Amino acid sequence: MMCELSFFSRGCVASGHPSVTAAACTILRAGGNAFDAVVAAGFAASVAEPALTSLGGGGFLLARTVQGQSILFDFFVDIPGKGLNRKSEPNLLSVTVQFPSSDQVFNIGMGAVAVPGTLKGYIHVQRRLGRLPLSEVLAPAIKLARDGLIINSKQAYFLDLLSPIMTSTVVGCAMFKPAGDYLREGDIFRNQELATFMETLTHGGEQEFYEGELAKSMVRSMLEGSGLLTLADLSEYRVIEREPLSVNYRGHRLLTNPHPSLGGPLIMLSLHLLERCRVTDLCFGSAAHISLLVSIMREIDFYRASGYPDLDDGYSVLQRLELSCNSSFLGSTTHISVYDAEGNAASMTTSNGEGSGCFAANTGIMLNNMMGEDDLHQDGFHVRLPGMRVTSMMAPSLLLVGDKLQLILGSGGSKRIRSAIIQVIFNIVDLGFDLRTAVEAPRLHWDGHQIQAEPGFEDAILASLATRWPVNCWKVQDMYFGGVHAVSASGEGVGDPRRGGHAAVVY
Repeated sequence: MMCELSFFSRGCVASGHPSVTAAACTILRAGGNAFDAVVAAGFAASVAEPALTSLGGGGFLLARTVQGQSILFDFFVDIPGKGLNRKSEPNLLSVTVQFPSSDQVFNIGMGAVAVPGTLKGYIHVQRRLGRLPLSEVLAPAIKLARDGLIINSKQAYFLDLLSPIMTSTVVGCAMFKPAGDYLREGDIFRNQELATFMETLTHGGEQEFYEGELAKSMVRSMLEGSGLLTLADLSEYRVIEREPLSVNYRGHRLLTNPHPSLGGPLIMLSLHLLERCRVTDLCFGSAAHISLLVSIMREIDFYRASGYPDLDDGYSVLQRLELSCNSSFLGSTTHISVYDAEGNAASMTTSNGEGSGCFAANTGIMLNNMMGEDDLHQDGFHVRLPGMRVTSMMAPSLLLVGDKLQLILGSGGSKRIRSAIIQVIFNIVDLGFDLRTAVEAPRLHWDGHQIQAEPGFEDAILASLATRWPVNCWKVQDMYFGGVHAVSASGEGVGDPRRGGHAAVVY
C-alpha cells in the first residue's frame, strides 16, 4: 500500500495527567513512534492515575500507521472461571462510595475480578508496531513509580471518592496510607513494587503474570478468597486484533471500536441519526441545539435498551446490540491520544473499573472489579460462559477526511463516553469549533430519566426545555461528563480539564 502524505511535522500527546503526557513525549524525542509512546504512557498512567487505570484492568487501542493500516487491539477483560468446579458463589463485597450528588454501591473483592488484559495488551502492541527496545519504553514509568509523583488536585479527588475501595485491604492501606494518613493533594505517591515488577517485563515478567509462579500465586489467592480467576483463564487470555468500525458522517469517516464493544456501534447510530438532521445555522446552546442532542441521546438509549442479545439472528445493527453497558457514575477510565511526526496515530482507552481492592502479590497491581459491575452484567453476575469477552462502552476513535487523519480522540466516563465523543465531533464538524473550544464547551447527557447539563447553558433555555424533559443543572464542570483527550492533525492537543487532562507538542 502506498504511504499517505502526512499532515504532521511534529508529534503531539494528550492524556489525563502531565506525567503520562511527559512519558509519551520522552519516547517520541528518543526516536520512538506513536505506538512506543502510547504504551509508555499507558504504563505511566498505571502509576499516575491509580484510581482510573491499572495493569490489572482492560482496554482498547486503535492504531493507524502512516501506511494507512488501521487495527483495533482489544485487550479488554474476559469472564473468568475456566475449568473451575464452583461449589459456592464468588465473594463480592459491597462498598458505598459517596459522590457529590448521591451514594453508589460498588461490588469489589476476589469475586469481582475478571481476567486482566491491559498488561498483555501493552506488550502485544509494542512488539507488533513499536520499534524501541521495551526497556526504553518502560523507563519513564519505572522512574515515576520509584521516585514518586506529587498527587495533583484531580487525582486527589478521584482517590478520595474511591477511598473505601483503595483501602479495603492491607496492601491497599500500605500503598495509599503510607504514613498512616490517606493520600491528599500535595502528597508524594510511590509504587516501589510496581517499579520492580515492570523491570521484570524485559525478561519474562509478562509470562510470570499470565503463566508462571505469579499467576499461580494469584490463583491460590482467588481460591482462598472465593474468586473465579483460574490458571487457564490467565494462560489462555489473548489480545484480539479487530477491524475498526467505519462510520461516514458529513464528508468525514470515523474509525472506532467495533462489536462486541457497545460504545462504537452506539456512536455510529448517533451519527447516522444526526446526519439526517438539518443543522445549518444551528447555534451552540440554543434550544434547537440542545433539543437535537437530547432527542438523539434519547433515541439511542431506547435502541440500546430494546436490543436483541442474540448476535446470530441476522437482524440489523440496532437489533444486535446487547443489553449490558457500563453506566456507573464514576466511569473509572482514562484515555491517551498520540501521533508522531511521521503520521502514525494511536488512540487508547483503559479502565480498572473502580478496582477490586485486591492486588497481584508483590507487584503493586490492583486487579479490576469488572465482574462486580451491575451494568456490565444486567443478565446477572457470573452467568456468562468463562472466556467470553466482557462488553464495554469504551470507544477510542480516529476522525478522517478521505484518507487523511484529522483527529485522534476518546474519553473516559462510562456510558457518557458516547455522548462526550459525539458532542466533540458535532462541535468540530457541524459547528466549526477549534479543538480546544470543542472539548471545553459545556456538555449534556441524557441519563435515561433526565437531562444532565453542565454550567454554561442559558438558564432561560434550560427552563424552557424543562417543560419537555426533566433537567438537572450542575454547578461545576465534572468528570461525570467524560474526559476527551484529543489531538488534531494541525498539531494541537487538548487534555479535557474535567479529568485533569494535559497535552504537549514534541517538535
